[in-house]
Amino acid sequence: MKHLLSLEKLSAADFLKILRDAKIFKAERGAHRTSPLAGQTWALIFSKSSTRTRVSFETGLRELGANVMFLNANDIQLGRGEPIEDTARVLGRMIYGAVIRTYAQSDVETFAEFAKIPTINALTDAEHPCQILTDIFTFEEKRGPIAGKVVTFVGDGACNVPVSWIFAAARLGFELRIAAPKQFQPSAEILRRAGGKVVVTEDLQAAATGADLLYTDVWVSMGKEAEAAERIRVLGGYQINAALVQLAKPGALVMHCLPAYRGKEIDAETFEAHADTIFTQAENRLHTQKAILNWCAA
Repeated sequence: MKHLLSLEKLSAADFLKILRDAKIFKAERGAHRTSPLAGQTWALIFSKSSTRTRVSFETGLRELGANVMFLNANDIQLGRGEPIEDTARVLGRMIYGAVIRTYAQSDVETFAEFAKIPTINALTDAEHPCQILTDIFTFEEKRGPIAGKVVTFVGDGACNVPVSWIFAAARLGFELRIAAPKQFQPSAEILRRAGGKVVVTEDLQAAATGADLLYTDVWVSMGKEAEAAERIRVLGGYQINAALVQLAKPGALVMHCLPAYRGKEIDAETFEAHADTIFTQAENRLHTQKAILNWCAA
């Protein structure tokens, strides 16, 4: 049985298989030769709201032949305080797999342990593995293998998205640069565990110089709203804009995992100039997550 709980635990071989299969699923959309999840029912259990994650997983599960039930935490006993392990043991006897979007990484890991069914982390405060697999697929679709390239993340370098990038860098052999203020840099423990070539700096211009990919995310993630004013103040200089893009390699990609707040982490002009890449990235959530589902269920 396979789970996708963290990129830290995903082997390089499994990375590559998912990326290869995503390419096939995209090319064969609407004409799949098999329905690998036919007759199965999967649950989406979401404590955090979502647009791209929910729509891409619901669509992907149906296109692979599965039935889907969407469960907001308030729709089930989790919302009234039932322990996650009890919910897991009940659902594990009824469904074939679960896709969970929640706050605590421990909740996803506990669910997988007690449900004993394939479990996918669709976002926690600690990691966002499906997003980074999609981002790498999108980069390689447009620019070829990511090994040996330079990826620069700009903004809150301690949140779930750059943490998953950190674990991916070690597996796939690219350089990751994180440009962030001191208080928004990843922990030394995560960097130690991950290994790989990761440069963390406050120097935004140095981090962007010669990059193959510039990447950003919102400054105020879900659950951090009380910190909004302070985050905006401290992160105010860490924006992707035309001047920063000029420092990157000619033809460098610009990505954003959305939703985007123009004028904050990226300016409107730069967002629109790279909108095709950004919305291809969003579309590719569907194809990559179908590859993840197929890998988990195999």
